[in-house]
Amino acid sequence: MRRRILQSTLLVVTITALVLGGPLAITTWRLVEDITTRALAGRLEQVIPRLNGADPDLEKAAIELAVPAGGRLVLQRAGQPTQVIGADVGDDPVTVTQTFGSGGTLILEEPLSDLRAQQIQVTLIVLLLVVLSVGTGAVVATVTARRLAEPLSDVADRAARLGAGDFRSAPNRHGIPELDRVSDVLDTSAAALSELVQRERELVGDVSHQLRSRLTALQLRLDELATHPDPSARREAIAALEQTEKLTAVLDELLDSARAARAAGAELQDLRQGLSAVADEWRPALKAAGRSLKFRVPDGLLARVTPTRIREAVGALVDNAIQHGGGTVTLSARSAENSIAVEVSDSGAGVPEELVPHVFDRGVSVGSSTGLGLALARALVEADGGRLELSRARPAMFTIFLPAARADDVVAAPRPASTSPR
Repeated sequence: MRRRILQSTLLVVTITALVLGGPLAITTWRLVEDITTRALAGRLEQVIPRLNGADPDLEKAAIELAVPAGGRLVLQRAGQPTQVIGADVGDDPVTVTQTFGSGGTLILEEPLSDLRAQQIQVTLIVLLLVVLSVGTGAVVATVTARRLAEPLSDVADRAARLGAGDFRSAPNRHGIPELDRVSDVLDTSAAALSELVQRERELVGDVSHQLRSRLTALQLRLDELATHPDPSARREAIAALEQTEKLTAVLDELLDSARAARAAGAELQDLRQGLSAVADEWRPALKAAGRSLKFRVPDGLLARVTPTRIREAVGALVDNAIQHGGGTVTLSARSAENSIAVEVSDSGAGVPEELVPHVFDRGVSVGSSTGLGLALARALVEADGGRLELSRARPAMFTIFLPAARADDVVAAPRPASTSPR
């Protein structure tokens, strides 16, 4: 985008410079010639009134004052020899002729090289101004392209994060009404999608819970009927029990498929590499608040995650620690049972007791924040099949449990050849 804007602007500036610069250079070239000719004609007009023929010495002195440096004046009178004042001006000089009296002629000549030098000098100045205007246009085009391309890239990244499941609002605005309007619409859409996804997950959870409860109760009743003394009743109960077990299996498969669909973008990632980018992103904000961030993530922790989701989820936890915590923020990760635990903690006062059960509910917050960050962080983590918990209230510590790499995900790297004898 930036390159296209820059190229288009430079093309317009270059065409404009060529369209205006070419005729301007030609006009300047001819203007210098016209000015030179007019100047020579003016000198001749000054000489003519002094040609009275009374005193040849005074007349010659007056004529010499009118001859430019390097020029030559030729005075022709009827019945008198031709009088030449000045040096040779070479071939094809600039010549101006003026008649006076009865048959008198004045011819003032100037070397063509002097005219050409002036023309080249002035034309070069004009071309230099054209080049300067093109350079100025290039600078303006670069600034304009950056000013337009960077907001467009930010809006595109925001849309990509929205598609990846990051429903957090973006407070940054760019001062361009149209793009700011797009950002506002994306924030509104993100809030609506977040509520929709949250309601959908709650509905799926409630429905699955109710179905499991009813199926469990039904299985218990069928188990009792399976021990009925009547053989026909016992056979029907066993058949119904088999159908109930199949229905339970189908429900489990549907829930697993839904979780797999949400985590379709998950991939194997080294958490140290991904989380270090999060740490680098939030260190300036902590430094501005007079705080610091400790990063404790060992190498080799592989988890199946969607990079955008884990980055935004951990970023939301660090942002929460900045807004509501205190002291040093610690971002760490460790291996847990069949999972990878990512922990974000600080040294602040922690979560108030009355908010602990509702800390992940939407709209629940301390202070003036929106109360969306933790709810969205949990939604992002759960979308990849993980879970987010408040593992310690005071001081606060949030733990993300991510699916660890499966055995078929990891391809053993070849061991380096040993240089020591065995």
